[in-house]
Amino acid sequence: MMACFDAGLGRTGLNRTLSAVKMGAALTGLLALAGCGSVGVGGPFSGDSRPAGGPTTPLAQDTGSAIGHGPVKIALILPLTQGGQPSNVGLSLRNAAELAMSERGMDAVTLLVKDDQSSAEGARAAAQAALNEGAEAFIGPLYAANMREVGRIARGANRPVIGFSTDTSAAARGVYELSFLVETQVSRVVEFASSRGKKSMAVMAPETEYGNVALAQFQTVAAAQGARIVAIERYRPGGAAAAAQKIAGLGDAVDALFVPEQADQMTAVAGAITSAGIDVKRVQMMGTGVWNDARVMRLPALQGGWFAAPDNAGFNIFAQKYRTKFNADPVRIATLSYDAVSLLVALSQQGGGRFADATLTNGDGFRGADGLFRFRGDGQNERGLSVLQIRNGTSTVISPAPQKFTSPPGT
Repeated sequence: MMACFDAGLGRTGLNRTLSAVKMGAALTGLLALAGCGSVGVGGPFSGDSRPAGGPTTPLAQDTGSAIGHGPVKIALILPLTQGGQPSNVGLSLRNAAELAMSERGMDAVTLLVKDDQSSAEGARAAAQAALNEGAEAFIGPLYAANMREVGRIARGANRPVIGFSTDTSAAARGVYELSFLVETQVSRVVEFASSRGKKSMAVMAPETEYGNVALAQFQTVAAAQGARIVAIERYRPGGAAAAAQKIAGLGDAVDALFVPEQADQMTAVAGAITSAGIDVKRVQMMGTGVWNDARVMRLPALQGGWFAAPDNAGFNIFAQKYRTKFNADPVRIATLSYDAVSLLVALSQQGGGRFADATLTNGDGFRGADGLFRFRGDGQNERGLSVLQIRNGTSTVISPAPQKFTSPPGT
């Protein structure tokens, strides 16, 4: 039996349904909130909570409440306050959840909204309170330490968690991350580069945690693709010039250069690349989704560069609906809350095992405002991403996001 729900995203030549299709015994299938994808402004890839532009959500403290009046209770644990002050990112995530509920969930689900006060201790208390109130599943929190605490309590009671941390060490069986993981972005852009004949690659990576994660994934994927890593140059803040000079000294030995750097550092790094004389018309520049930022796209050294990200149709639709309802712009990661609520509302209307691990790790995956995604058995996720190219201060999709997963899921 197919369950189908109006996604409330309108029609512009795109499929706008939230449906469950082909999920096997536990559920009949793929959650489709189709025609949805996104290109953000740094936020989903860097942990940046800046809005996508325009006015931000007005701050208003909401330390705990309920949204909806359905029989199935789901906890929504968010950083609604930080240091005793209201949190813009927490409120935006809460508003996105309310938007999803208003479209399809008020009669199906009751969201138990809890403030974790941006602390692990607060997250633990919020999770226990929600469990005591009958929560069958948990959405959030945002930060890794908080997500670990919620995971301990939730899984101790055999309840799943869909959290928003980008730290993969917070993920585990039954504790799933819906965030934008750098590993997925690196895999996509390196695989694409290899398919375009780039086989002699170099890396300029900052000595940061982000740089470490991106580099490790790059090495793994490059090896799997049969690409040769000619050089790896690490640099500390302000030290990109020396690294760029070493890459320039390799001459024709390099046909692609991977730079996993944050947007706010790319002006200096791009300047170092130009000053070193690296020929970016011959050497293909590659990066991650943090390049999806207007500041990066204006840089001369990055024109023609490739990076992986969701495409932007779905986020733009979501953001317009959010503006209409709340008279403000959402923070970029607000779609994570919207998608998590939409998914669990859809699953709540199924029979037994609706929130079981086997249901949530369905290999066909789901489709949300940021496109195709699925949860792996280890709690991490896989996403269908586009490859975009920077041209004239903007980006264009040169390899569209896949419409379905064609390989078996990871761990």
